[in-house]
Amino acid sequence: MSIDDAVRIIAARRPGFRPRVALVLGSGLGAVAERIEQPTRISYADLPGFPVPTVAGHSGSMVLGTLGGVDVVCLNGRVHAYEGGDGAARLRVLVRTAKQLGVDALVLTNAAGSMRREVGPGSLVLIRDHINMLGFNPLQGPNDEAWGPRFFSMRDAYDPALAQRFRQAAASAGIALPEGVYLAYPGPNFETPAEIRAFRTMGADLVGMSTVPEVLVARHCGLSVAALSAVTNLAEGMSDDTPSHDETLAQGAAIAISLEKLILAFLESLKHGV
Repeated sequence: MSIDDAVRIIAARRPGFRPRVALVLGSGLGAVAERIEQPTRISYADLPGFPVPTVAGHSGSMVLGTLGGVDVVCLNGRVHAYEGGDGAARLRVLVRTAKQLGVDALVLTNAAGSMRREVGPGSLVLIRDHINMLGFNPLQGPNDEAWGPRFFSMRDAYDPALAQRFRQAAASAGIALPEGVYLAYPGPNFETPAEIRAFRTMGADLVGMSTVPEVLVARHCGLSVAALSAVTNLAEGMSDDTPSHDETLAQGAAIAISLEKLILAFLESLKHGV
């Protein structure tokens, strides 16, 4: 089984290490991993069944160490539905390996377009719920009862207690943290103006091409989830600028400074139990 194999490799590289939190870093946000103390870096390519990203801005590496005084495993890069292949199965491996390592919370980040003019590029947004428009679910097919039930609730997909910690962390760090609903779009093209108008009518505030599959796998196996969007652009039809991946990477790198401060403040609150 690839998860057991991956865990054995990780244990050999970092004996006795038991992370408390898993972090997934989205497009252009990988700089946060550079702040991890006493890091052990392992390429996804060295871990059986792990998804090796094919998109710029996703390094495809695991970093184990301490951040903000808390032992973490940082998953630097992800695969997306539009990359094809067996991405859904490999997403399950990534999240379930984190679970097997001992984490009880998963913090996801992504780069996203905003459908609210007042939440422009450079903003960080706490995701409070999502809409899945990807057209698939990574849990489709036979269910493995060892990981979770066939049918499970998504009422608190984004854990209220973790969300409150992020609100408090943002206040202590002096960072504005609006909240919103994230809509996952299959890509790889950016959305049309008509689609954006429709998504706004549906109640979405943010649009991106990731995150929701990881949330589904995490909730299925009992992990608590929090998620943050780094707004890199206004959605199509809301400005004169044309969205591009280069813009996503550049804006993501700029926002990473605020994201780092916020995540550090969040982890500090976990360390002190407040």
